[in-house]
Amino acid sequence: MKKIVLTGGGTAGHVTPNIALIPALKKEGYEIHYIGSYDGIERKLIEELEIPYYGISSGKLRRYIDLKNLSDPFKVVKGLAQARHILGKIKPDVIFSKGGFVAVPVVLAAKTRRIPCVIHESDMTPGLANKICIPCAVRVCTNFPETLDYIPSEKAVLTGSPIREELFHGDRNKGLAFCHFDNSKPIILVIGGSLGAVAVNNAVRGLLPQILERFQIIHLCGKGKLDSSLNDTKGYAQFEYINEELPDLMAAADIMVSRAGANAICEILALRKPNILIPLSAEASRGDQILNAASFEKQGYSIVIQEKDITKENLSDAINQIYINKSMYIKAMKQSRLNNSIEKITGLVNEAASRKHK
Repeated sequence: MKKIVLTGGGTAGHVTPNIALIPALKKEGYEIHYIGSYDGIERKLIEELEIPYYGISSGKLRRYIDLKNLSDPFKVVKGLAQARHILGKIKPDVIFSKGGFVAVPVVLAAKTRRIPCVIHESDMTPGLANKICIPCAVRVCTNFPETLDYIPSEKAVLTGSPIREELFHGDRNKGLAFCHFDNSKPIILVIGGSLGAVAVNNAVRGLLPQILERFQIIHLCGKGKLDSSLNDTKGYAQFEYINEELPDLMAAADIMVSRAGANAICEILALRKPNILIPLSAEASRGDQILNAASFEKQGYSIVIQEKDITKENLSDAINQIYINKSMYIKAMKQSRLNNSIEKITGLVNEAASRKHK
């Protein structure tokens, strides 16, 4: 049986694409193993799937001054030794890395054991972890056409991001029932990220009287961000976080307001949902969401409002514009080259695995 090691972690965005690939890899006949951090979010998500999981030491490589810069390189070196030992026991045919700093020692260890690696870069420009890994990879999958300029041409492939199959099977009526809504008005789904987005939450709630005249709102506002004073507001349903019912809520949505994390917007694109993106500011990130959103706007998939510029007025205008012109945005998304991502990536994995046996 062919064997593959998946790696990636630190955030859900470094794990869920791997999870989306697992059914296709099983169909291709792969025995699947996973290497992640000792206690990152990836451990719980993968162990729930009964995939063999191996925890290793990992450290973050920072570009700024921090006392942890003195100790973390030793964690990476330890992780490299651990990963090399694990790969020696498993003897995989190929590695697939979704990124994050835990992936660095795995990819480096694979290079020393001459195991081919396929890696995936979600954002417009490669992060530091993937910059380290790219020289060790035989193929680099990307979400954005612009990313191809940052990667050696013989390695770069525009694939898009693997999307969880269950997202395509949501039930609109179940989503409406879950929120106690009906079909009398269109639905706006607002997703502020797992921690919520204060600026987005405030702008949406500040506009509620006007928006609710024309729309119903499903608001995923983040942990600890519920507003109990709005619990009985007709046409408004708020939740800290949704997992199991998310496909139904996305099926119910006519338009979406979201952060611009790479995996989130690829899901929005795959589901053809007209959307308004409010990227995380450069002050709170390395600016990747701003670049991601700019690419989607350029391709005609989205309207973008920068967080520093958000007001009740321009959010209201954007909602009206995206809804009135929704067919135009849907048409643009249907023409996207980012389709069949799982099929494309599985093909690259098979190609890489075949190199091991030449």
